Amino acid sequence: MSTAYISHPECRLHDMGHQHPESPSRLGAIGDRLLSAHLFDYLSHYEAPLVHRAQLARVHDRAYIDAVEAASPTEGLVDLDGDTAMNSHSLEAAYRAAGGGVMAVDRVLHGEVKSAFVACRPPGHHALRQRAMGFCIFNNVAVAAAHALEAHGLARVAIVDFDVHHGNGTEDIFKDDPRVLLCSTFQHPFYPYCGADTVSDHIVNVPLPAGTTGKRYREAFTERILPRLAAFKPDMLFFSAGFDGHREDDMGQFGLVEADYVWITEQSMAAAGTQDRAVSLLEGGYDLSSLGRSVAEHIRALAGL
Repeated sequence: MSTAYISHPECRLHDMGHQHPESPSRLGAIGDRLLSAHLFDYLSHYEAPLVHRAQLARVHDRAYIDAVEAASPTEGLVDLDGDTAMNSHSLEAAYRAAGGGVMAVDRVLHGEVKSAFVACRPPGHHALRQRAMGFCIFNNVAVAAAHALEAHGLARVAIVDFDVHHGNGTEDIFKDDPRVLLCSTFQHPFYPYCGADTVSDHIVNVPLPAGTTGKRYREAFTERILPRLAAFKPDMLFFSAGFDGHREDDMGQFGLVEADYVWITEQSMAAAGTQDRAVSLLEGGYDLSSLGRSVAEHIRALAGL
């Protein structure tokens, strides 16, 4: 079985302004690197479908979904929060980013592929149950995880969020659902300035200081996260795959490199026992060169190449 690569041209049309770091160029940088690394032909390519409203409503309040739809402009930009805006293409892009996660779950659990990477934007892990936040409109990984639980009847799933920022939206959505083990590493203190004090049996937050490099990161991951993944024995593993902890990315102050993302991917799948049931969704990563290189190596590890 191969690895699915799920994207859509509409996700490149969501544009929050020339100076915004969450830019359409991110997807171009990923595609260019996959081509130059000769990985494209090893992947099964799919276009992300539109998410269904009922799939969104598993993790978002219906009133919030209504508000996002009503805010969608026909021209110009409309701000949803201080960091997150919509243009005339953003609503469809957000539908497809969430729908891509649903498709990934379906393709993996139907046995068509063993893993999937969803290269869509806007990202999702800051989106709360009832509001947008931090470049995120809908919480894509939460939509995908809830689909695995509710539509496919899985008993438990795990999410590993390795973005440099805490996945506060995902925590907000699943804080009362013990079927979901959420493991989040993040720089602290740092945006969104929460997560370090969480006490939960199924949420494992690992705050790390600015300047954390691969050696310290791997030590913390090995001590705090890998044993929990092994003990939880998830039926499926999700990655909230943020690459803004790379040492070349100035959106954070970690010192990770491509080899660290390979290690995170391989170690997480091995501990969880989910080498044939892994879905990864793009979150952060804003330095285009390091983003493309890191995603390529992450996909290589997902595919077992």
